[in-house]
Amino acid sequence: MCDTQGDDVRPPSDDDAALARAAAMGDRDAFAGLVERHGPSLYRYAHRLLRDPGRTDDCVQETFLAAWRALPRFRGDASVRTWLFTICRHEVYARSREGGAHEVDLDTVRDRIQDLRADPARAGVEAALRDALDLALGVLPPRQRSAWLLREVEGLSYDEIAEVLGTTAAAVRGLLERARTALATALEGWQ
Repeated sequence: MCDTQGDDVRPPSDDDAALARAAAMGDRDAFAGLVERHGPSLYRYAHRLLRDPGRTDDCVQETFLAAWRALPRFRGDASVRTWLFTICRHEVYARSREGGAHEVDLDTVRDRIQDLRADPARAGVEAALRDALDLALGVLPPRQRSAWLLREVEGLSYDEIAEVLGTTAAAVRGLLERARTALATALEGWQ
């Protein structure tokens, strides 16, 4: 569906609400516009949490299917973007409960990060750092990982993240602080 590197992060457009209203009336082109605009971000988010391209594709498809079905009931209390991320979060968590979620042991992460730092011939320092970050993210509890990805990769505000996670902005600050502390500890050799 898209790359997972974050190369095409796009801010939500002012006409998301108009597209959602049109799609709710059955306009498939309007819905395709929402899929095109938000699909890459949802894919990156789900892929970083699920770590499996097939499960990620299924998750994003189910997210948009659920959104299509729910559009007639979408009141616009949240932005279309945060509404879609909320649906995606539920789909990701459902897949995680089904099994196959990628759990990583902290000692394994530290050992693997040491291996990555010791092998500069690997496709470059940036690729190795990205791999180390992915491993470190795998250790975080799901809510911390979600909050960090939504903030640092997708650029959502604290209030938007709170809407997606069903919590308060203050709780999001706490989640992000704990996530950043854990990531800094796991990646301390990269500084």
